[in-house]
Amino acid sequence: MEGATFSKYSWIDFVFSVIGACTFLVDWGSDVWLAAEFYRRGDVTWFWVLVGLMALSSFVVQTFSWFWFQYDRELPGFRAQTEAAAVLLGDRAKLSCAVHVLQLGFLCRHISAIRQGFRVWWRKEKGSEYAIYQTHDLSMLRLIETFSESAPQLTLMIYVMLHTHKARAVQFVSIAASTTSIAWMVVDYHRSLRSFLPDKAKQGWGSSLIYFLWNLLLIAPRVAALALCASVLSGYMAAHFLMLWSAFALWAWRQGTHFMDSVAGEWLYRATVGLIWYFSWFNVKDGQTRSRSAIYHSFISTDGAILLATWWCHRDPVQTQSYALALLIALPLFHFLGLLFKALYYCCFHPKLWRPPARDPGLPNDLPDAQVSMRDFPIQDGGLSPKLLNKRMAGQVARFYSDE
Repeated sequence: MEGATFSKYSWIDFVFSVIGACTFLVDWGSDVWLAAEFYRRGDVTWFWVLVGLMALSSFVVQTFSWFWFQYDRELPGFRAQTEAAAVLLGDRAKLSCAVHVLQLGFLCRHISAIRQGFRVWWRKEKGSEYAIYQTHDLSMLRLIETFSESAPQLTLMIYVMLHTHKARAVQFVSIAASTTSIAWMVVDYHRSLRSFLPDKAKQGWGSSLIYFLWNLLLIAPRVAALALCASVLSGYMAAHFLMLWSAFALWAWRQGTHFMDSVAGEWLYRATVGLIWYFSWFNVKDGQTRSRSAIYHSFISTDGAILLATWWCHRDPVQTQSYALALLIALPLFHFLGLLFKALYYCCFHPKLWRPPARDPGLPNDLPDAQVSMRDFPIQDGGLSPKLLNKRMAGQVARFYSDE
């Protein structure tokens, strides 16, 4: 079997790392600004809800980061890789623990990735494989941070504007920052997964655009429908979230996920998947996933229709006269377009995962997306491949690019 091969760390990887760190800092800064504005204006309830979202999201992300740090320390040869790369925290367990307790682990990972990427790309030093390894972990952490903070926060901001019938500049800034964070995560995470496809180093802009659009067109109406219903039935939406999140987490458990290396970590992952599913589809199991995706989208479409109908029946006709009918038409339309773009992606742009022992002879260097293959990576073993393999993300690739 041929070993796994990846493209080397490039200036594009470095730019993505820098923009990812800047997006994280801007999003965090806008959250602090908005929380301060709520407190200054006496909106204590919104202040504590926002602070709670920020604290919960930070705890979840830092916990994942700490679990992965512990897992990686047990891998043979990983310690030598980090020492050679002069990583910010290296193998210092006590320092890393203190940093994560102070909720700075995610930020330190960003700094370490930028530092290592600069050494590899600009100074031409060794350590390209570990630089790519870091970017893979960061892309997954950004995904978790997005759906544990940015998406709920975006829902909250829209809800506040609908509930108060007021819109402040800081709220628009926060909504823009959250939307930017979600959009960038989609592109960054997808690009990170595609880096595991050695038969096609480059990803066409068309594939990225279609993937971005179907996610945006499905997530945006979902967030809007949740906020609209919450603006008229706040207590109902709290029960709605708890019920669906619990059901989704149990569904993830029933699918037998194996993402983390410990029981506690795996249950944290399943709970996080349940949160992601509350907003968007996320594949957690390889094999035939088309039926699971169809079940999920059928349920979410039905749930969204119920949320919109509930809002329409309980809304204030006078206060919502200027936008109610437009939203009632636009949101289902955007959702339908999102489903069409997703179908287009899987028909024309989605690589089919199959595992040949080597590249088929006679194939061109740049294949159409739907014909791209992926080599057989040693995903399930506990060691490192000769080409430092991030087995967590390799497992996600096997699930995402499975034959549907």
